[in-house]
Amino acid sequence: MSSPPVRYAFLCDFDGTISPCDIGARFLESFSPGMDAERRELKRAWNDGTIGSRELTEAECRMARVLQDQALAFIDRFEIDPDFAPFVGESQARGDLVLVVSDGFEFYIERLLARAGLSALPRTTNRLEFRGDRVVPEFPNQGRGCGRCGKCKGDHARRAREEGFAVVVVVGDGLSDRCAAQAADRVLARGALAGWCRDRGIASHPFRSFADVARFARALPGRDGSIVIS
Repeated sequence: MSSPPVRYAFLCDFDGTISPCDIGARFLESFSPGMDAERRELKRAWNDGTIGSRELTEAECRMARVLQDQALAFIDRFEIDPDFAPFVGESQARGDLVLVVSDGFEFYIERLLARAGLSALPRTTNRLEFRGDRVVPEFPNQGRGCGRCGKCKGDHARRAREEGFAVVVVVGDGLSDRCAAQAADRVLARGALAGWCRDRGIASHPFRSFADVARFARALPGRDGSIVIS
């Protein structure tokens, strides 16, 4: 008698991945006029590991000036990858987990997922409190991770394994996905994450859109109950 099909967990970054554009970065840049030099210095410190993503986000938010209705009008110009919703449907039909793991903010991620008919999709994000024209980030899901990320995605990779998913696949594009890439069994990467993985000898597969991710998922071993060696 064959074993049950292997269940995979797909942990998907949002900014630059589910959404082709890094909405969070564009949002903070657009509402921090005259702060380009300060932002460049912060990004440099984040890229080289001097500061973590939580410290970066807190500093960037202190520079921003935006009202909530301005923020909502701004993010309504963006869309998610049109191939993402079909990928979610296929994956869930197979019994796989698709979890959005983002260091971005709930207010725009929730809005764009709802527009795509994905309101019920599980997700873990940071939050943004609007206080007049000031914004204050909140990090409710920091968990048991590295302590430097707003949300340590490596923690969510480990939790998925504890919940019975045999193989964890991370899909991402940026340096906020570093902890997840180190903890995952498979990595689909583009952008800065692909370069980071290459420099550290972490195997990764390239992707352009979630059509590529869907093809990768269909070809994974263990769909028929065969053994998977991570």
